[in-house]
This record gives sequence, structure tokens and C-alpha cells, in this order.
Amino acid sequence: MRNGTRALKLTKRTVDGIAPDGRDSVYWDGELTGFGLRVRASGRKNYVVQTRVGGRQRWFTLGPHGPLSADEARARALEILALAHRGIDPRGIDPRGGGSNAGPSGASGRGAGPERPPAVSALGRRFLDEYVPVHCKPSTAAHYRRLVSRFVEPALGGLAVAEVRRKDIAELHYAMRETPYQANRTLGMLSKMFALAEVWNWRPDGSNPCRHVRTYRERKRERFLSDAETARLGAVLCDLEEEMPSAVAAIRLLLLTGCRVSEIRDLRWEHVREGWIELPDSKTGGRIVPLGPEALGVLASIPREPGNPWVFVGRFPGTHRTDLQKPWRLVRKRAGLEDVRLHDLRHSFASRALALGESLTMIGRLLGHTQVQTTARYAHLARDSIRNAAARITGSIGPDLLPHGREGDREGAGEGGGTGC
Repeated sequence: MRNGTRALKLTKRTVDGIAPDGRDSVYWDGELTGFGLRVRASGRKNYVVQTRVGGRQRWFTLGPHGPLSADEARARALEILALAHRGIDPRGIDPRGGGSNAGPSGASGRGAGPERPPAVSALGRRFLDEYVPVHCKPSTAAHYRRLVSRFVEPALGGLAVAEVRRKDIAELHYAMRETPYQANRTLGMLSKMFALAEVWNWRPDGSNPCRHVRTYRERKRERFLSDAETARLGAVLCDLEEEMPSAVAAIRLLLLTGCRVSEIRDLRWEHVREGWIELPDSKTGGRIVPLGPEALGVLASIPREPGNPWVFVGRFPGTHRTDLQKPWRLVRKRAGLEDVRLHDLRHSFASRALALGESLTMIGRLLGHTQVQTTARYAHLARDSIRNAAARITGSIGPDLLPHGREGDREGAGEGGGTGC
């Protein structure tokens, strides 16, 4: 009779007589198709319904045996099956009057309990409304909202939270394969969402469908300005200084400080100190940005708008500039740098520091990195500096070590005064 191998009407007597066999089992009723009893390895028994709606299999837990009699469970199963037969998805309808339905691998069936969303769209809303504002920065929150509305909602929004399977996640991830970075960020966000679904008791523990979906390999884009390109950029900024002084100053500061775009765009005068910028809440938390003389000169050239706390003001009084991408597109086009992003100015700052012999540790501090691995991506750029250092060292040792290092050594070698091979 286990898993439907025998047709037997589920009654109080037959259900009481079913003993656990050491693993989870389902016993199907022989008279009402789709009505069954799930018996856990622990011995717990729950009445369940399995049906199809819109071509997809649906599971519903009706309640535990004992508090719910077999006859009551059969009546509730009939209600769900009737709705499904009419093409109505019973996910959001609870035949017990306040309980919840769930999937086959651990739904509660405890009668009145926490209300659970009928679909992934509801999970996305709760994730964005409750979790994201508390745990994420505004830029991350905006990114998550975009991913939910553009990718998650169209692909998964109509599915029941408890019924999303790994293949559903894998199919969405594969559909985004042409943009691997975006696909991986979406997968990571979905993993957080379904982990929260377990915390909120919307899915069984350990059932996150994102597990074992492999991320795509990402190619870290590294674009650095050469000396000639930096000179071209500087000339264009001088030409555009009168036309858009605020944007020009911001772009100059990006390259002179290695700051992130948001750190400069959203800079307030209260954060500018004598010789540094004190950022209270950057991507990696509060940090200090030291300012060289050139960066201090740029800040000193920016006029202050009375009553406006922002360094880079907007078009209207009291506002600040919210977009640097549009002016940057104009700048890079004129400078012949159309493949350079604003973020590449930060990379260029790091590249120039390495060329001047600064250590990765120092560069990490200048850029505000909290993890050594983050700065380590620039390690290959230090090869020239390392090679030059090696040349200086060997150049100082070679004349004393090698037989033909110096003319005097060659003359004195026969007298035992030099080295030989």
C-alpha cells in the first residue's frame, strides 16, 4: 500500500493501522484519486492532496491525523479537487479556514498559522519590503528591485513558493547565460529569498532550490588608462569645464582619489576635512580618503551653494547631481575612450599606484578594501614594478659577483682578487 501500491479506502481504522517503516511514505486512497496520507519516518501522519492546475503538479497538506478525521480530510480534499477541476488554483484558498497549504516535503498543516504567500511574487515583495531596507544599502536595494521586476517576476512570479524546484531556478539562470554577471547576481539574490522563505516557514528547512546551481565563470573587466589616454582625458575635461563644471570636477576627483562613483557623486561638504574626506558609510563601511594637493585643488575650485550641503549640486536649489553617466558618455566620446567606464577610473588609480611602486597593502587602504583578495586582482599589474626592483638589486650585486661585471674585476681575477666561474 505504500506510495499507492495498494488501493485502500483511507478511514480512521486503516490510518491507525499504518505503521511507519523508517522513511517518509505516501499512502493513496483507493476511491478518491489524489487524496492520500503522508507518514513520516517519525510516525507523524498528515492528510495530503495531489492534483494538477494549469499543467503543473500541486500539493496541499490538509492537516494531521487525529485532530483531523479521515472523513473531514476527505471532504476538504474534495473541495480542493473540485476547484482544480474548474481550473482554479487553490493555492491561496485554505479549506480549513485560515491554515496554509504546502508542498510534499515538509508543509505544516497546523491549522491556523502564519499566512503564507501563494506565489513567488509575494515572496519578492516581502523580501524587498522587509529584508532589503534593513540589510542592504540603497544602491543594492535598487539593484535587487530591478532584478526582481525584470527577471524573477516574469519567470517565477506565478509559481507557488513551496513548489519551486531546482530546475526552475536552473532554467532562469540558463536563460540569462549571455550576461553571466547578471545571471549570477540574480541567482545569489534568489538564494537569499528562498533562505528567508525557510525562515518565514514558507518552505521546509534545507529545501533551498538554488543549491547546487553552478554560477557562470565571470571575466573581471580590467581597463586602465595609459599615460597618453589620461592626457587626452585631461584635455577634454579642460575644454568642457565651462559647459559642465560640476561634472568635470567630479570626474577629476574620481581619478585623483580612486573613490567609487557613489562616494563622489553623493559627497557632502560636512564630510570634507583638511587633507581628507571622511566617508561615514561607504560600500565597506566608514573610511577615510586621503587627498593629495591636486585633489584638494579641485575641491577648492568648487563654489558652495548657500544652504546646499552637497558638493556636486543639481539643477535645482538644494539638490545634488544624481547622474554622472550622461556627462561621462560625452567626455569619453570626445576623448576617444568609448570603452572606458567611470569605474575604470578607480582601476586606473590603482594601476598608477602600482607603477609608482606602492604595495598592494597600501593600495587596498587607499581604495577602502576590507579584503586582501579584492586588492589581489591588481597583483599582475605589479610585475613591471617587481621586474624593475629586481633589475636594481641584481645591478648592484652583479658587478661583485660575476667575472665580467667590471673592467677592474677582469684585470684582478688572475691575482685572486675577483670571483670566477
